[in-house]
Amino acid sequence: MKDLPENLILKQMEVGPAGNFVYFIGDTRSKEVAVVDPAWDVNFLSSEAAKNGLKITAVLLTHGHMDHVNGLKDILSKHDVPAYVSKYESPFYKPRHKNLVEVDDHQKIKIGNIEIECLLTPGHTPGGQCFKHKNVLITGDTLFIDGCGRCDLPGGDAGEMYKTLYTKIMSLPDDTLLFTGHNYGPVPFATLGEQKNTNLYLQCQSRDEFLQERMGMFS
Repeated sequence: MKDLPENLILKQMEVGPAGNFVYFIGDTRSKEVAVVDPAWDVNFLSSEAAKNGLKITAVLLTHGHMDHVNGLKDILSKHDVPAYVSKYESPFYKPRHKNLVEVDDHQKIKIGNIEIECLLTPGHTPGGQCFKHKNVLITGDTLFIDGCGRCDLPGGDAGEMYKTLYTKIMSLPDDTLLFTGHNYGPVPFATLGEQKNTNLYLQCQSRDEFLQERMGMFS
């Protein structure tokens, strides 16, 4: 995959009935990787890691919705590693497991020699987070290619989503590569600059316009 940072492993895998993207992200030198949002088919994920000579050393959770965490207990039974979730995620979404580690906004996690930053991005859920390494951003259900996460589920907040997109995501460099939580768009990934030109949720002139587009309402 072109334009990836040096020494970064990033493997995007579509798994399950809802077009979920699960990722390996890690270090080419140590072959250590984290699994982002393990769900649906843990046997496939474990076999893919083994086939590629990768060692799973962590789990990263973008948020606690079941379609992103339904493989968590299974993968932790096979790989006894820490599973990182935002400390701000709702208790009713936060998985219960002895390996769970709560992280704060901007906290750094090392996978081999690769450092990954946790960015708190509420809106889809209170503790939704993205994972950033240099110009790579794994967005979970915060931002899709030509879309963004729904805000009408318990814990969702369209006003928070607006702040997330327009103060955190849009402030990143245009060459940021966006890797999303579902295969909902016309392409599997895109740059932020490209999305500014095609994603209507990144083109709103005001908070009210965003709320109207996302929720069909005004504040």
